[in-house]
Amino acid sequence: MKFFVDTADTKEIRELADTGLVDGVTTNPSLVQKSGREFLDVVKEICSIVPGPVSAEVVALDHEGMMKEAEVLRKIADNVTIKVPLTIDGLKTCKALTEDGTMVNVTLCFSANQALLAAKAGATFISPFVGRLDDIGQDGMDLIADIRLIYDNYDYDTEILVASIRHPLHVLQAAKIGGDVMTAPPKVIKQLFNHPLTDKGLESFLADWKKTGQTIG
Repeated sequence: MKFFVDTADTKEIRELADTGLVDGVTTNPSLVQKSGREFLDVVKEICSIVPGPVSAEVVALDHEGMMKEAEVLRKIADNVTIKVPLTIDGLKTCKALTEDGTMVNVTLCFSANQALLAAKAGATFISPFVGRLDDIGQDGMDLIADIRLIYDNYDYDTEILVASIRHPLHVLQAAKIGGDVMTAPPKVIKQLFNHPLTDKGLESFLADWKKTGQTIG
């Protein structure tokens, strides 16, 4: 499973990238707004940190407007992935961009039928939002399972990018189902490291080492 970090905070991206865990980055207008910086500057810096796909979202709602914005965004770097909404105009834009060799992330997916449409439009990634489905009383992971089944039935190349991840259990469930990618905030990715037995074991080892009176080096 590929790990994308869902943030526009370049400091946190650098910190996680140093671990070798980051395969890509997803951003959106809300995340950029939180950063307090210029959108294009943020995307350019992120692309210089992470060699993998960096999703940058268009804000136009019509096909022509999306194409104009995409033209600006994809000039930033070769690893820019254009993020478009799952609408008719969004899928028209997806088809046009992928046919021109540009990676496209179709976002705001909430049904398997929508995911099927995105795959037929040639999407590089489909982003189903599991956390937001959980919020309204549905099981977001059921959607991931349905998309996985449909894509496998027809050998679609579109990668399932599990989004709106709220906690480590979402990561585990997505990996077991076969999600290709997960994108999560830095806080959630860091939580994956944590286990009380790891902390307890390390504490015990260090205490025993201290008793030896030795040093390394």
